[in-house]
Amino acid sequence: MSSQMSAGADAPVICVVGARPNYMKVAPIIRAFAAGSPVLRTLLVHTGQHYDPAMKDRLFTDLELPDPDVNLAVGSGTHAVQTAEVMKRFEPIIDQYGARAVLVVGDVNSTLACALVAAKRHIPVIHVESGLRSNDRRMPEEINRILTDQISDLLYTTERSAHANLAREGIPEERAVFVGNVMIDSLRASLPKAIPAADLLAAAGLDPARIENGYGVVTLHRPSNVDQADTLGPIIGALRQISEKLPLVFALHPRTRTNLERFGMLGLLDTPGFLILPPQGYLEMLGLMSGARMVLTDSGGIQEETTALGVPCLTIRENTERPITVDQGTNTLVGIDPQALITAADAILAGGGKAGRVPEHWDGHTAERIASHLASWLEQHEAAQAAAV
Repeated sequence: MSSQMSAGADAPVICVVGARPNYMKVAPIIRAFAAGSPVLRTLLVHTGQHYDPAMKDRLFTDLELPDPDVNLAVGSGTHAVQTAEVMKRFEPIIDQYGARAVLVVGDVNSTLACALVAAKRHIPVIHVESGLRSNDRRMPEEINRILTDQISDLLYTTERSAHANLAREGIPEERAVFVGNVMIDSLRASLPKAIPAADLLAAAGLDPARIENGYGVVTLHRPSNVDQADTLGPIIGALRQISEKLPLVFALHPRTRTNLERFGMLGLLDTPGFLILPPQGYLEMLGLMSGARMVLTDSGGIQEETTALGVPCLTIRENTERPITVDQGTNTLVGIDPQALITAADAILAGGGKAGRVPEHWDGHTAERIASHLASWLEQHEAAQAAAV
């Protein structure tokens, strides 16, 4: 089927999810598209880049996201293999269903892969969460962000600083639209259903009394932090010291657990200050974070969620692609120096930490703004295409 045949106002907007953070971004968008006037018809494609069926099913239920119309079942692999496999499996979906536009979110391999397929088929590419930059090209996600933005026709941004990044990279300003943070739409909608930390610990066989005087939450998964013993060891050592003053609920990522076992360090977590849990679902993590005195993490999305919740966040990274969480929110970059992490945690325990404020347009209505703008943009784009024929 030609690209001309696969486009058109009767075709769906294909919305792509590939990894856990994508679900939180796409769920409110699909709801807003269905509730908009005009309604934007969608086709939800799950690439299967993250493929734990139990976690996927739980997330879709928690977020009230409909089951995917298509699951590409790509699975794991190197960045090159995964990106190529998504491209190979995604193109026939466009042939089968058509595509009025392809909407991608975030910065995972599926985002770039599906954007590349659509761009080469002359189908409009819509990128939600555009313009974020860590300025660290050693991060695979940074490459995905830069390349996806270059080939996107419409770039929706979460913060105004993103527009300066896009301008520096030569992207015309009319292609970028500031709409706010769609992750916060999901957070606000889901917060009333969040599972309290005490209930979560009790269900896991841990004594909730251990956190009745306060607790912190830890997530750690980035390869740069957990794949080398000489980096991971000092970070765990710093967390141990912090846990002597504040119990830490540690949602232990499989990659981190595997490496702790490989390095003979798993025993370092066997202290009264740590409460170890497996990876948690979305409503569970919301409950943990919303009740915490601080969150210690190397996640991108958690930096945003803690800012929206008003909970101090210590980010164990040298850089962040979400500077607004530091400039306006509750986030502090502490790097990977263990003493800096301990000092920053002590400061929160002594003074309560950064209060911050909720950034502009992080108000729970971002998906509505996207739906309204995209419906109008598509009509104008299609009218221009028809006139040019």
